[in-house]
Amino acid sequence: MKSNFKVFLKGIIDVSPLMIPVVPFGLIFGVLAIDIGFTPIETMAMSLIIFGGASQIVLLQLFSGGASSLVIISSVGAVNSRHLLYGAVVSEHLSDLKLIWKIIISYFLIDQAFAISNEYLKKNKDNNRYFHLVGGGATCWVIWQSTTFLGIILGAAIPEKLGLSFAVPLTFLALLVNDFRKFINVIVIIVSGLVATFGYNYIPFKAYVIVAALAGLFTAMILTTKNKKV
Repeated sequence: MKSNFKVFLKGIIDVSPLMIPVVPFGLIFGVLAIDIGFTPIETMAMSLIIFGGASQIVLLQLFSGGASSLVIISSVGAVNSRHLLYGAVVSEHLSDLKLIWKIIISYFLIDQAFAISNEYLKKNKDNNRYFHLVGGGATCWVIWQSTTFLGIILGAAIPEKLGLSFAVPLTFLALLVNDFRKFINVIVIIVSGLVATFGYNYIPFKAYVIVAALAGLFTAMILTTKNKKV
């Protein structure tokens, strides 16, 4: 059996390629937060507490767009609901852990860590295999917090024409590229994306995130049900 440190280190190595788009992603958050009026302390505190990447960007976009508190909270909750699925998937591998370790792992169970550790957990049955997930999640945490801090420092020094917003879709494309081979997944992504795009200016109360998420779930449910009947 590999030592805890070796498993932890493997998690760091495996997740490292997915850290490339996280760098500009963190910069965007730091710059945007300062630009719309958050103080550096508030920005870092929000980053430490939420630590959800996409949900933090959504929060800032809705806040700057004048959305109500209810819509902001609901939208961030809808975006973060994917973490419930992550937890459900990996729970079978963590059932023997103490509560304190489950809490630590749940904090680090973000997109990139789940993407690389889910397969590792399936293939390895060692008692310390969860250190792989901690290693991947901790790496993302360090990169995200340090680039957010850098974004706060740079602030307005980063010109808008640089177009760093590309990092948001790039991050998720890096995670989803393997799913593009499945027809149902592609359809769900297209439907959800179209609803968010065309509903951005027309859906009341800036609730396009919630509506797009529900549209994607409803489409997935219909396609999955039909596929089972065939």
